[in-house]
Amino acid sequence: MKTFVMIPTYNENENIKNLIAALLKLKIKDLEIVVVDDNSPDGTWKSVKKISSKNRNVHLLLRKKDKGRGAAGKAGFIYSLEHGADIVIEMDADFSHDPKNIPTMIKELQNADLVLGSRRVKGSREVGRGMGRRILTHLANFYIRILLGLNVRDCNSGFRCFKRKVLEKINVYSLQSKGPAIVQEVLFLAKIKGFKVKEVPIVFVNRVKVFLNRAIAVDDSP
Repeated sequence: MKTFVMIPTYNENENIKNLIAALLKLKIKDLEIVVVDDNSPDGTWKSVKKISSKNRNVHLLLRKKDKGRGAAGKAGFIYSLEHGADIVIEMDADFSHDPKNIPTMIKELQNADLVLGSRRVKGSREVGRGMGRRILTHLANFYIRILLGLNVRDCNSGFRCFKRKVLEKINVYSLQSKGPAIVQEVLFLAKIKGFKVKEVPIVFVNRVKVFLNRAIAVDDSP
């Protein structure tokens, strides 16, 4: 079973090396890491390229055109499928998504087709986010659930674990969203195809900057 961790990035040089190291320490069998970088001015892609030159399990997908979160996610999904992924994990690079949750998410695929790292189920919590930001996220999530008819509590989670068949059946080649809405587009298509979605609790830490192995939460709420 080949597991791909797909990470869309833009200006994440301060975190990406530590994140890759943390993922490799998980000791997941047949783990591949693909960083999808939109030609970051801070040199994120250069750091990944250097790592990949020494570790064949780390891949760089450098994108200079058609930039954006949605387009990057789509490219990452396609790359993972075309390189033999059986499981695809999507996550952010800023340590808001803790790599330690990944083994649990993979295990839960025994009972589901798509597993979400959720901030809206029992046992979850958020750290470092202002009240205004939390209320805005809650209202947006409620609106999306009603609009798309999704029986998912955290529709905005970008921390997700897919069985290969989900991405194949929703036809990732035809995804339309160029921006963050790709998260909801994929969920909606998975619902239409009848796939089972399960949410597992996570501790969501608002954007983290890592300096000399010290993790610092940064509150960017309005």
